[in-house]
Amino acid sequence: MAQTAALGDSFRSFFSSVDKFFSNLASVQLGSLLLALLAFTAYLSLRSRASYNILRAAYPDRQFRWLDIWGAYFAGYGFNSVIPARGGDVIRAFLTKISVPGSSYPAVAATFAVESIFDVVMGSLMLAFAFTQGAFPKPPDFSKIPAFDLQFFAGHPKFTLFFLTALGVATLVLFAVLSVRIQAFWRRVRQGFTILYDRRRYLREVFGVQLAGWAFRFTAFWFMLEAFNVGASVKNVLLVLGVNAVGAAVPFTPQGAGVTQALLVKVFHGSASGATVAAYSVGQQIAIAALTFALGFASLVFIFRVRSFKEVIERGRADRRAAQAAPAG
Repeated sequence: MAQTAALGDSFRSFFSSVDKFFSNLASVQLGSLLLALLAFTAYLSLRSRASYNILRAAYPDRQFRWLDIWGAYFAGYGFNSVIPARGGDVIRAFLTKISVPGSSYPAVAATFAVESIFDVVMGSLMLAFAFTQGAFPKPPDFSKIPAFDLQFFAGHPKFTLFFLTALGVATLVLFAVLSVRIQAFWRRVRQGFTILYDRRRYLREVFGVQLAGWAFRFTAFWFMLEAFNVGASVKNVLLVLGVNAVGAAVPFTPQGAGVTQALLVKVFHGSASGATVAAYSVGQQIAIAALTFALGFASLVFIFRVRSFKEVIERGRADRRAAQAAPAG
């Protein structure tokens, strides 16, 4: 019953914020919002360039276009913006694989892991800053925040530990199942990590490019705070980035929507009126989701010549079955 009540509170809180967003829509500074969305597009574009550089290192003898990798990145991000459990990553993996001739899913997945190194570093720094400011709730207090998934995991530490352990065991079992083809599998995984063996190239073509993208992300949230009248400052933007790091770790809603919205209301309590903060907490998510979904869908139509996300998923499943049926090599 307690969890049902928490779920109900989470939904009520979220939809109340959505209502406040539309009620305050007239007060949104459209110029700042447009600049925020342009900066966010530049951020994702630089992320896709880093992905392209990782793939170039893994497949130096293959010819493929940055435009295709860009389209795959936006299609995956756009799908993740509206669908929970990071289903967009599957779409991105398939589109990336068909964009790079002769590539494999293990290698493509490994290149995604290389990208996450930067995210772990920057996310840790943002969280460390957020906790030092006093506005960010401490982990034990997460169970009091009206976001069902965050409440559940924070309120049941034993289950959370069990869940993480089970996830690790499942990963090991998956590797065991793949043991028949383990040599080919690990060879392909190592291929995806190729750029890490050249530290200077990694720092120049991946970490450095992602850092430049992060500057655009910082700019995007600066103008987003201005657009929704919360007030832009270095501290506020860093707090937003810290909240997003938590939301990214709880992928049960699109882009951690419920968690992010609840934490933003908590963090900016007192910085602006409750209605303004609530409107911002969902407004930024709606704006980014609309932008990335539109660009992702346009990428499917004009770059990959498919008509829907569903068609991509079906083609991806067929391609994966074909890859599994092929002899190891």
